[in-house]
Amino acid sequence: MIQKILSQENFTKEDIVQLLNCSKEEQILLFEKSAKVKEKYIGNYVYLRGLIEFSNICIKNCFYCGIRKDNSKVSRYNISDEEILEATKFAYENNYGSIVLQSGELQNDTFSDRIEKLITKIKSISDNKLGITLSCGEQSEETYSRWFNAGAHRYLLRIETSNIDLYKKIHPNDDTHNWNKRLDCLISLKKIGYQTGTGIMIGLPFQTIENLADDLIFMRDFDIDMCGMGPFIEHIETPLYQYKNNLYTLEKRLNLTFRMIAILRIIMKDINIAATTALQAIDDIGREKAIRIGANILMPNITPNEFRDKYILYENKPCTNESSSDCKNCIDVRMKIAGNTIEYGKWGDSLHFQKQSE
Repeated sequence: MIQKILSQENFTKEDIVQLLNCSKEEQILLFEKSAKVKEKYIGNYVYLRGLIEFSNICIKNCFYCGIRKDNSKVSRYNISDEEILEATKFAYENNYGSIVLQSGELQNDTFSDRIEKLITKIKSISDNKLGITLSCGEQSEETYSRWFNAGAHRYLLRIETSNIDLYKKIHPNDDTHNWNKRLDCLISLKKIGYQTGTGIMIGLPFQTIENLADDLIFMRDFDIDMCGMGPFIEHIETPLYQYKNNLYTLEKRLNLTFRMIAILRIIMKDINIAATTALQAIDDIGREKAIRIGANILMPNITPNEFRDKYILYENKPCTNESSSDCKNCIDVRMKIAGNTIEYGKWGDSLHFQKQSE
């Protein structure tokens, strides 16, 4: 049965459900197919995004997140502009090609102005050679436009789930946490001209295999340019932790994530797919496994070391005690394990986006 599904050009929802529920033997065929698709349409290359988690201050209260506003146990921080630019210089001098500026969500003029100025300075100190991805949550269309005009060209805003009812179960029921507003933000990002990325968590409480199939269809139909998705890992200081005994095992969540990456690569052949850090939190070579079967983006953490253990969205986050240099030293070795080559010094823009823009 799975051979017939994999031979098709397009998958129905029922096809995707079958692939997500496939046996271990069938999974081998799925992964072989996705690896071939990646090699044909992307090549066995990986692009780097130096990740700077510059603040864990957040106005949101998402039930799954360790830095949610009401978690009083979090040691809040906000890295200075000078420290951000120093991390940026590290990425530039080590030929990473791109950086990601990521933070908790804030929505005010001070925040908007700061990001705009930082983008301008990053472009200046790197002689416009560093690509810039932002992951700073929901903002007004005006703010997104200002950041785009300053020089940011990719934006990641995870929808977390395409199912509105499930979204309501994992967020507070208020105006600050609204699925339709998040969708509107994604629409604005595309309209402005960003390479637009989204993603979901896999293995959430209340989530079904059918929900995950719908998530893949949502990403295909929205025509995303890049995706960052990973396994849900519970955090003890969040409301969803109470469901920890009702969740899939970590191993099953990891395996489902691999299947989601493989299927997404097959149905969206030329988008960028990140091998997220959460994979490594469950399996030491989880990111390498994801790259083998379809992912092509790696985000080594270049946040100043003293802040890394404060940006804890989930338990057991890896590499919090390593320096930026430590991360760099093991990247090539890890990618050789995955049978891929790092394309140093390149932005690694989404081929899907480039083709749509032609």
